[in-house]
Amino acid sequence: MTLIAVLGSTNMDLVAYVEKAPQRGETVTGREFRTIPGGKGANQAIAAAHAGGDVTIISAVGNDAYGAQLRSTFELPHSRLRSTGGTPIGVDTDHLRTVEDPSGTAHIVVDDEGGNAIVVIPAANGTVDHLAPGDEGMIATADALLLQLEIPLTGVLAGAEAARRHGVRTILTPAPAQPLPPQLLAAVDLLIPNEHEATALTGRTDPREAAAALLDQVPEVIVTLGAAGSLYAARGAEPLTVPAPQVTAVDSTGAGDTFVGALAVALAEGRPMRDALAWAAAAAALSVQRPGATASMPFRAEIDKQYAS
Repeated sequence: MTLIAVLGSTNMDLVAYVEKAPQRGETVTGREFRTIPGGKGANQAIAAAHAGGDVTIISAVGNDAYGAQLRSTFELPHSRLRSTGGTPIGVDTDHLRTVEDPSGTAHIVVDDEGGNAIVVIPAANGTVDHLAPGDEGMIATADALLLQLEIPLTGVLAGAEAARRHGVRTILTPAPAQPLPPQLLAAVDLLIPNEHEATALTGRTDPREAAAALLDQVPEVIVTLGAAGSLYAARGAEPLTVPAPQVTAVDSTGAGDTFVGALAVALAEGRPMRDALAWAAAAAALSVQRPGATASMPFRAEIDKQYAS
């Protein structure tokens, strides 16, 4: 059984769809508005569950209407893999805290080319600055721990160090990009920035150069390249580039998180890196053809079909 722990943010995405995003001081008329569960932690958790993982989320929501909706979204059936019975399950919410702060929100504008601009209000996510009782024990049982940077760094570091103590593979998405303390990098096994984050972390605009620089700090790096696929680099090995399926994007929100969630499941199942990257790219390609973040994430059978095509 593939067990994935996710420590990160849970937001309600407030998404406006427009022909062209407004410039500073400009007002435009949108054509649609949606509220969609999101946040990088929630996105990766649901993506991994859709891909067939048994997933637990460590996060926080507010004691408000959005918090109740977010919790219920996790509890919807996502995966058909469970050691007992094989019936559909959701994401385990035993470690999802409810706090007095409002639930986190992300305010997203999506244009007709599928591009997006996002403002995140952390709110309840700001309280995830430490591990609560029982969190470390749950992390210790996992095959992988997924981390991002939409909760306080103290919480990210606590999770990474707990995973390191128990020999659990730690996968960090360094988004939103910010300087990373050496003690956090020392506890990370696999770093997955996109091109912009890799440049922000290293000052190198070439993905290969950025990946090589990051290998001085972590043993493995994957730089995601959008429609061009991904670049994998590891110490002592030749870089590996894996293309992505060519599709027409409708909304790229959550595509990177879909990639990471599917990749974590593939690696935990023991797939070779090239196959895991291609399978995760198939999942991301499916997600960008649909609106929304969690609403766009494909199920395992869909990923398998895309991967085989």
